[in-house]
Amino acid sequence: MKKFYNEFKKFINKGNVMDLAVAFIIGAAFKDIINSLVKDILTPIISLLVGEEGFGNFKYVITEADEAAGIVENAIYYGNFIQSVFDFFIIALVVFLIIKFVNRVSDAFEKTEDTVMDKVEDIMDDVKPKMEDILLDIKGLLGGNSKKE
Repeated sequence: MKKFYNEFKKFINKGNVMDLAVAFIIGAAFKDIINSLVKDILTPIISLLVGEEGFGNFKYVITEADEAAGIVENAIYYGNFIQSVFDFFIIALVVFLIIKFVNRVSDAFEKTEDTVMDKVEDIMDDVKPKMEDILLDIKGLLGGNSKKE
């Protein structure tokens, strides 16, 4: 049991778990933003096409409500399902656009990094002494020392 506890403790303390927790919290907040976008901005626009109430009142009534008899309406609210599918596609679209933007920025940084590294290598090749130059310097030093003796 102690081994299991130590393994679990090691797993929890890894950075990936903390990154996942942060991503989950940000994702929950992001979901609220997207839900607001859909509910408060896009659904009113869509309601111009499907009716004033939007998808919320799309339903198939199984049993009518009868207040006198105490019977509540029993219905399949397929409009809520349509709204949830719509929300999903909007969230998926926004996530796709964000990932596409991040990938584009990352690619630009990589291209810039490659260009900079190529320029640095070219400069290093120009600055770095060549083997022939080193050998000539050694020959000159040795030749100069032998004349002094």
